[in-house]
Amino acid sequence: MNLSRLSLRVRVFLFFAALAAGNVIALITGLFFGYERLGDPSVRDAMIIGGVIAGMAILGSLAGVWYLFDENVSKPIERLAGFLRTRTHAEVEGELDADLARHLGDLAPAAQAMTAHLRETRQALTEAVQRETSRLSSEKERLEALLCDVPVGVLLCTPDHQLAFYNGQAVDLLGAGHAPGLDRRVFDYLHEPPVAHAYERLIQTEDPDAASDLLCATIADGKVLAARMRLLSEGEDHHLSKRPGYVLTLRDVSGDMRAHAQREQLMDELFDRIRRPSAALQSLTGVLTDDDGPTGAARDKVRSAARTEARQLAEAIHTLFERHEANRADWWPLAMIRASDLGDAVQARIEAEGGTIALDVAPLMLRCEGFETVALLSHLSTRLGPCADLTLGVHEDGAGALITLSWSGAPVPIAALEGWLEEPLDIGLEGMTGRRVLISHASELWPETLPGGRARLCLPLREARWETARPAPVPRAVVYDFELLGKAREAEIAATPLENLTYVVFDTETTGLLPTEGDEIVQIAAVRIVNGRRVHTEVFDTLVNPGRKIPQASTAVHGISDAMVEGAPDIAEVGRKFHKFVEGAVLVAHNAPFDMEFLRRKELLIGQNFDNPVLDTVLLSAVVFGQSESHSLDSLTHRLGITIPEEARHTAIGDTVATADAFLKLLPALKARGLNSFGEVVAEVRKHGRLIKDLNG
Repeated sequence: MNLSRLSLRVRVFLFFAALAAGNVIALITGLFFGYERLGDPSVRDAMIIGGVIAGMAILGSLAGVWYLFDENVSKPIERLAGFLRTRTHAEVEGELDADLARHLGDLAPAAQAMTAHLRETRQALTEAVQRETSRLSSEKERLEALLCDVPVGVLLCTPDHQLAFYNGQAVDLLGAGHAPGLDRRVFDYLHEPPVAHAYERLIQTEDPDAASDLLCATIADGKVLAARMRLLSEGEDHHLSKRPGYVLTLRDVSGDMRAHAQREQLMDELFDRIRRPSAALQSLTGVLTDDDGPTGAARDKVRSAARTEARQLAEAIHTLFERHEANRADWWPLAMIRASDLGDAVQARIEAEGGTIALDVAPLMLRCEGFETVALLSHLSTRLGPCADLTLGVHEDGAGALITLSWSGAPVPIAALEGWLEEPLDIGLEGMTGRRVLISHASELWPETLPGGRARLCLPLREARWETARPAPVPRAVVYDFELLGKAREAEIAATPLENLTYVVFDTETTGLLPTEGDEIVQIAAVRIVNGRRVHTEVFDTLVNPGRKIPQASTAVHGISDAMVEGAPDIAEVGRKFHKFVEGAVLVAHNAPFDMEFLRRKELLIGQNFDNPVLDTVLLSAVVFGQSESHSLDSLTHRLGITIPEEARHTAIGDTVATADAFLKLLPALKARGLNSFGEVVAEVRKHGRLIKDLNG
């Protein structure tokens, strides 16, 4: 038997047990030999009674000594070892409890001095490293800021098509409903064949500078994206093995393709509708101009037919022109801008040229090209010259808006206005005139006379809406981990190093504690840990409609009421999304059997099995700190120096983040004990099955 695999407390217990057994055996042996030498049967009963009493006294005294030794030596040593590991390897701050090992002589003060010295050394080293790396950190932040504003989605993928980088634009384009996941397959978000084919084609070219243009579609909403793929060269990826990773840039072309299809359809209809009338007119014109053509009533009939064909041709051209004008704005990239921003820009430009203009702007959002529209309005204001009470107005007009320039004075003649529209605008683009601005907006401009000696110019816009509160800014941070490009992948999870696994830490809030009696989930939250760090943008957090009343006692704990879950999705919908979020990851929870019981009871309804490997921070805490400690989430986080805000406690996301931070601090302590792989950790936690059941098979 390998005693080194047993815990200190078990080995001490076995030592005292062996000592007790030895004493009892020695007592029995001594009494037996004494009885044999005495040779008097009458004293046998007395010797037996004396032996039993002596044996009980020996066992009792040894048990008492063992208990005192266990409480005052073994347990403190076990606790002290756990605290030393977490402060040494998990960088936990805080002083050691002075009463932790008060019966171990100078050991606790020595450990305290050692950890204090280690903390000081670590702080000095950290400060030195921070000083040396401040320039690099600044450059890194600038690079990330630049990448955030790149107007295309960017993905960096490993040779086996796992994501190692994505930016905010890629999140918007992929349309997954939540951020993509580091170390997740890109084919969870994009259809596989075009991407895989382009990658293999680039591999076969053996040209490091080659690039491949392709069209691909998102899985979430079928959006068509134009993509460009380029392989990473050896200089860009020092982890490169046999096959390189690749960069994929994405651009949404769904709108362009729709506009192109509309134009093609309009052109086809144009040619179809004018071909027949044109041919008929050509024939009728030939008949009418022929010297031998019909005369009299026959000629009149031909003329009537020609007029009919000409009218139909004119109507077709007019109808198609109107449709062309109506769709023109859809073919030109126009954004929604605030009317107040448009007005401020015009006012600033006119005032810079020495003029004045008042604003009368409704709180609207306008679909227009803001830079061109400001240039046109400023150009018109300049051409009007000094005017009394020049005012820029923007007001709702049906489904769109009406922009007006009004003043006190005579209206602008049509001929003058037409001339102004043909003049170039001062915006740095050759050939850009007011007329072109109107064409790109499918709009027009006309003068009007108002009562009271005022006049105005009117510019309608086809689309506008009332302003709403500014939405919360969309996170544009780039998310990356370039070490994923060269990370080796183990075939068996048991042999996989802990740092190479992807984890999803999760927690649930429920209507009660008894799933067998109908209690249901009301909230699920989860975060992802990839390559040893928590990815802050990859979060799952949603309320769940339990389909039953939430007891007041439960609401008092987690704060979730019936009104809050009234419009929330049910567990079938949430469960499928959560299953996708945790796909391929190790699940981590505090008291995992409780949360997993709720999920596994819904597997048939969800249509998916939650058969992921599972780690429980209760058991991991027992491995590091020993079973004698309290392993509640509050106690664990307190020992690890983690603070849970009062308002976040007993909320799914608050407890999830706290559990994730605790798990990340426990990982180096586990490795310090020689537990480097998932299989080794599972084998160790099963020794603490008395606390809680391990769920790994």
